[in-house]
Amino acid sequence: MDRLTEMEAFATVVDQGGFTDAAKKMGISKSAVSKHVSSLEARLGARLLNRTTRRVSPTEIGLAYYDRARRVLNDAGEADALVTSMQSAPSGLLRISVATDFGVNHLSPVLGEFLREFPDITVNMVLNNRYVELISEGFDMAIRIGELEDSTLRARKLADTTKRMIASPAYFEKYGRPEKIDDLNEHKLLHYSNQSSGNVWKLTAPSGEKRQVRTAGWLTVNDGQSLLNAAISGLGIAYLPNFLYCEAEKEGLVQEAIPGLPVEMLGIYAVYPPGRFTQPKVRAFIDFLVQSFAAKGPDTW
Repeated sequence: MDRLTEMEAFATVVDQGGFTDAAKKMGISKSAVSKHVSSLEARLGARLLNRTTRRVSPTEIGLAYYDRARRVLNDAGEADALVTSMQSAPSGLLRISVATDFGVNHLSPVLGEFLREFPDITVNMVLNNRYVELISEGFDMAIRIGELEDSTLRARKLADTTKRMIASPAYFEKYGRPEKIDDLNEHKLLHYSNQSSGNVWKLTAPSGEKRQVRTAGWLTVNDGQSLLNAAISGLGIAYLPNFLYCEAEKEGLVQEAIPGLPVEMLGIYAVYPPGRFTQPKVRAFIDFLVQSFAAKGPDTW
């Protein structure tokens, strides 16, 4: 007889407290359940159930075997569900966390195309500028930019961007243009308040030396678009990814502050919980994003 069926018959008898109810649960005859359990006991060479006229209960050995058998049966059920899920069309609620700047400027514009392609998926996109815990906060995935802090998550790169210091021509005309990193101490810097390092810029000198700059400015805010607006209005120098300021630069509204410095490259990643199986809705969205941002890069935002 099939070993898994024997396990299922035995576990169901324990769960239901008897052969009659187990037979109803499994949709087979009571004698068939009894044969499966007897065959299992014979194969193992051990009595797993205490049988009386009034009740059936597991023996000490039977109880230990039940715990392991139930795990095996649960795993087998999950394996079957996994295959079914992988072959089914992507569907269900997809909950995404993404930084406000990137979500508004680059994710929102492509969502319509994705939803038309996958009409059985609904998206809940949460825009925020804080680090979220995917699993505990109930997110299926997130878009993160820069160095990935949580190495336990799975990640797939979507594109690269650069990060540069920019300000308006009017600011440079009024306050002068810095020529080297040390000159920044004499300038107004616009800071991003959600940085883990605080109001500190980590820069690389032409020599390759890593430098840190901490200088007060008129504005500290937790939103990149607000920093860009402040830079355009001449309030100071902002340190931003080029996917945010590229259009303003093309229009001449901002310029790079110190063009000779090495450029910081940042990866843009889709991150999702670990595991050997990726939900079809998550896999479909990530594949879509990879295709959507295939032409994007450090100089093409």
